[in-house]
Amino acid sequence: MNPLINSLVVRAADAPAIKPAVELGTPLLLTIAAAGIALLLVLIIRFKIQAFVALLAVSILVGVAAQIPLRDIFTVVANGVGSTMGKVALLIALGAILGRMIEVSGGVQSLATHFTEKLGAKRVAIALTAVGFLVAIPVFFEVGVIVLVPIVYAFAKIANVHPIKFGLPMAGIMLSIHVAVPPHPGIVAGAGVFGADIGLITLISLIICVPLGFLSYWVASIMNRKDYELLPGVKAQVDEFGSESLVHVGSDGPGARAIAPPRPGLIMFLIAAPIVQILVGTLGTLTIAKDNYWYGVAAFIGNPFFALLVAVALSFFLLAVRRNWSLKETGEIFEGALPPIASILMVVAAGGVFGEVLRTSGIGAALSHTLDSLGLPVIVLGFVISLALRAAQGSATVAIVTTTGLLTSAVMEGGYTPAQIAVIVIAIGFGALGLSHVTDAGFWTVIRYYGLTVTDGLKTWTVLTTILGLAGFALTYVAWILVGGLAH
Repeated sequence: MNPLINSLVVRAADAPAIKPAVELGTPLLLTIAAAGIALLLVLIIRFKIQAFVALLAVSILVGVAAQIPLRDIFTVVANGVGSTMGKVALLIALGAILGRMIEVSGGVQSLATHFTEKLGAKRVAIALTAVGFLVAIPVFFEVGVIVLVPIVYAFAKIANVHPIKFGLPMAGIMLSIHVAVPPHPGIVAGAGVFGADIGLITLISLIICVPLGFLSYWVASIMNRKDYELLPGVKAQVDEFGSESLVHVGSDGPGARAIAPPRPGLIMFLIAAPIVQILVGTLGTLTIAKDNYWYGVAAFIGNPFFALLVAVALSFFLLAVRRNWSLKETGEIFEGALPPIASILMVVAAGGVFGEVLRTSGIGAALSHTLDSLGLPVIVLGFVISLALRAAQGSATVAIVTTTGLLTSAVMEGGYTPAQIAVIVIAIGFGALGLSHVTDAGFWTVIRYYGLTVTDGLKTWTVLTTILGLAGFALTYVAWILVGGLAH
């Protein structure tokens, strides 16, 4: 090895852990943390600063205020980015590519048509809720809503009803999946901060989201007994749709020349494949001794990175090759999936920086000791903090990564089992589901495409997401009891 490189490696290995130059008391540390969060919310809400920039700036200011040596500030920043992005960047990117392949191929429309034909025209809302559940696993919430809009408009036209009749229950379960089920960025980032098992989170959160789908349909059906004003712009778009719009193939970009949409069974297979692979690997690691060769095989097979990579490879052969897309078209689809997630990745990275600063400064430990003295379960605090942050600044991802950063020390030092840590992450995710209102981009997506006024949006969408968030937490708490969480 080069002598210079060798000396640098030795120096890095021998470098002492970064600590504050002056150890501050718990009240002052908590005050700094509260001031930092308040400043973060002011920057995002009042001054409309992009969340990545706001999180990064606040992290640096908190680090300086907490007496982390100036020479070490950006080392802490780099550590936070590396520790977080190393765990989540590939998952988010591969998930986005898989979702984009399904979207562009016309697979979403194929699923919608299939479920509608099976359940009948009178059960369209049920069919679309089921479609929303499946589509939301690989596809981002806003993308899923927008892709399914033609289907919603077409049925609204046929039934001569407001689009919200069909769209509300579907969007409700889609957002529930988005905040709680990997590979979506918020829950994956939260798992990365805590070092939680993605497979366990996927298994538990999917089980919880099934009854939430029924609840979304039931609550929305009660809300939809009332008539809502349909905005003129959306009414004009609905009037343009007819039943022939139900079979929509591809998109205006690559894949538009596809002869027919893929079969719904194929799309369900592509969605289920990585989930099943992760769950098989997780069950293997739970049942096989660690010193057994097959434990390593199970861990490899069930690794979320590998599972999503296999799913993307399957989508390439089953959607692109079999449908005669050119390599250029397929490459454009892959490329097109990545730019929309750049902002999300940066927010996740900055959230990791914030969590690292809180840990290094001693704020996390101070908060952990304070929570212990209050006697409140960490799962309840995680849900409440995430809900408050979600309501204040709108982004579910920011709410999740900020909350996990605050509670890192409490969780890491609490002696929790892998299953309990997974449940805590899910509870934080459901905290980011409720109180979706004017600070949330998803709120505007729903009311814009479904033609609701802001007032009606607050009466329907905000109430529905809050009910689903509370119900999701209640079911998560049941899981908490089952995994022995009450013993802490």
